[in-house]
Amino acid sequence: MAKNSTTREENYSQWYNDIVKNADLAENSAVRGCMVIKPYGYAIWEKVQSTLDKMFKETGHQNAYFPLFIPKSFFSREASHVEGFAKECAVVTHYRLKNAEDGSGVVVDPDAKLEEELIVRPTSETIIWNTYKNWIQSYRDLPILCNQWANVVRWEMRTRLFLRTAEFLWQEGHTAHATREEAVAETEKMLHVYADFVENFMAIPVIKGVKSPNERFAGAIDTYCIEALMQDGKALQAGTSHFLGQNFAKAFDVKFLNKENQLEYVWATSWGVSTRLIGALIMTHSDDNGLVLPPNLAPIQVVIVPIYKSEDQLNAITQKVLPLIEQLKSLNITVKYDDDDSKRSGWKFNEYEQKGVPVRVAIGPRDLENNEAEVARRDTLTKENVSCEGLAEYIQKLLADIQNNLFQKALSFRDTHTYKADTWDEFVDLLDNKPGFVYAHWDGTPETEERIKELSKATIRCIPFNNPKEDGKCILTGKPSTQRVLFARSY
Repeated sequence: MAKNSTTREENYSQWYNDIVKNADLAENSAVRGCMVIKPYGYAIWEKVQSTLDKMFKETGHQNAYFPLFIPKSFFSREASHVEGFAKECAVVTHYRLKNAEDGSGVVVDPDAKLEEELIVRPTSETIIWNTYKNWIQSYRDLPILCNQWANVVRWEMRTRLFLRTAEFLWQEGHTAHATREEAVAETEKMLHVYADFVENFMAIPVIKGVKSPNERFAGAIDTYCIEALMQDGKALQAGTSHFLGQNFAKAFDVKFLNKENQLEYVWATSWGVSTRLIGALIMTHSDDNGLVLPPNLAPIQVVIVPIYKSEDQLNAITQKVLPLIEQLKSLNITVKYDDDDSKRSGWKFNEYEQKGVPVRVAIGPRDLENNEAEVARRDTLTKENVSCEGLAEYIQKLLADIQNNLFQKALSFRDTHTYKADTWDEFVDLLDNKPGFVYAHWDGTPETEERIKELSKATIRCIPFNNPKEDGKCILTGKPSTQRVLFARSY
């Protein structure tokens, strides 16, 4: 177990916080509810960002940027949207400060009150659709496929680093289409892009589905989602894609002339993921020794640590290592050679273990004599001596094996923590004593869904795609049901 760390069994929440701290990912800031993402944590986000950005562009999307501030009146135009976000909004009311007359510091200048308050964006549908009104006149202007990398503010009272903070980083796609069919296809396509990324880069298995009416994005016709299971048996929503219909087009009067020269409203989507994904990475793969990162998202995939007592020994090891570093780089593997003489090798081993570096290579004088190196893998905490001949190719295959092993381990965990419940008592017993995903019948009404949430603190995570039909009775009301839906307690 890592030094100064709590185990998952002792206190899962504290274990999570210890990993964030010990891996040097982030810390709380002077601003309540906000975090400072430290360089190593931000490097992981940059890997997420660059990978997703490439995937978005491969599907025809372009990046743009829209204002941080949104006029308050914009939120009044789509009723369910404002209702969904009203309690989370930060509001700017004045535009100037002045020195206090008593010399105590600065105060808000009462004469600098804004004519209309500005909302610090919790999401950008309103400002973007007000802008799209100027961009769209004809079917020839469609589709618009825009994405924005930005920060947003949702005033959270109970925060946790990466998982829930008042300000966080994310991307939000906003697209405009001529037909309903195009918009629905876009919504589904982007959800599959997210699932591809989360499974193949983050090594986290997900369940794809549609949200129940109570859990939809405010202002959406349908919300599609991917749901992942964390090691404490709680669900985490890893991405959402929303079919907005014509709601925002009608709210902002965005019409276009179709091919028949008739005016009609535009069809819309929005979709996004955030720095919450880093929290998902931590909770899916990490262990009591610290952070565990899948190679496809690790800022450092391989660290090489020389073991030496003299300058001559270091020089000899360095001469051996330099060609290996070049070979690894030629294979697009990120590598760090840590020859810092201010820290002992044991300290370095512990440091990189806590930071989740997938592969550690150690080379000392005896290894040089035997033309081999000690190769340790972070996922299994095992190590072996490997010949230096073909070592780069060996590491390349090892990284692929680690990536696959992490996915399979997470998949096995999810499968063994997925249950079915047929009665209310069975449902609650599973949630309390065997946390995980629970498939259960629900009568389809928002009232029952809300009551289940009140009584059990579990929500409908999604109605999975291609959900099999199965006659049954709702676990709470006993009314007829035609399918099971996915329940869990969640973050």
